[in-house]
Amino acid sequence: MTVMLRIDGPWDGIATLTLDRPERKNALSVELRDRLADVLDALGADPAVRTVVLTGAGDVFCAGFDLKEFEVAVEDPEFGERLWASSDRYHRAVFTFPLPIVAALNGPAIAGGFDLAVMCDLRIAAETVTFSHPEVTFGDVVYSPLHDLVGAGVARDLCFTGRKVDAAEAARLHLVSRVVPAADLPAAAAETARQIARVPRDLLLRTKAKAVRRSRITVEGTLDL
Repeated sequence: MTVMLRIDGPWDGIATLTLDRPERKNALSVELRDRLADVLDALGADPAVRTVVLTGAGDVFCAGFDLKEFEVAVEDPEFGERLWASSDRYHRAVFTFPLPIVAALNGPAIAGGFDLAVMCDLRIAAETVTFSHPEVTFGDVVYSPLHDLVGAGVARDLCFTGRKVDAAEAARLHLVSRVVPAADLPAAAAETARQIARVPRDLLLRTKAKAVRRSRITVEGTLDL
């Protein structure tokens, strides 16, 4: 298996995960989605973990799902079933992860990368970050987590138009909690993670459970989100 996800830690309660397909703009292949779901399942059950930082290698956070695999799925129904099963499990694993996830957004978050960012609990953005849903012209958009974060008006705007939002607008819309120069992003994310990691794990688990429950989002199938 190709290494597509780097894991650092946990150290002092913090585990850092890095999407590591920079040559494909960290596109979420079946293999990468499955690996991320496996790792999150393990970290969620690890008593040494209190929070996770999620970032990307290179200059893009994540360009979304690997569209080449959808072309394969058209010709190979068995792979198509695996593709959607992987997608469903991945969304559940991220959205219902029992501890806080801090997204350290090192660059554009596009399509499914946008979804990944908003499924995290906190987002700290480099100045180079943009958000967009270009897939509105050819496929379904994951709507519910974005609606839960920014409300109906903004979510409908971004999901119907697919327009691009830069880091400054993202801060105004409360898509991100903080914007920093790209060089300062690792330190800013680490600072936030350390603040979270000071909280007893049982309290973090209870608060995250409340947040997931309050969202009233049921993650059954990708196309229902």
